[in-house]
Amino acid sequence: MVKNESSQKPIPDMLMELLVCPACKGDLILTEQMSSFNLQCHSCKLSYPINDGIPIMLIDKAASII
Repeated sequence: MVKNESSQKPIPDMLMELLVCPACKGDLILTEQMSSFNLQCHSCKLSYPINDGIPIMLIDKAASII
């Protein structure tokens, strides 16, 4: 049986436990919006994109969460 790609997590749970926001060192939450995944920090209101399964953890590439 083949899993649907949208149901797969782009980042393993073990790695999620290690990742923190590079701006404030806060916790990150994995979110999915319109079939793209992001890592969001609610402390500093930034969202980091995930491209091809690789989190882009650069502050200048982050988008503001409104």
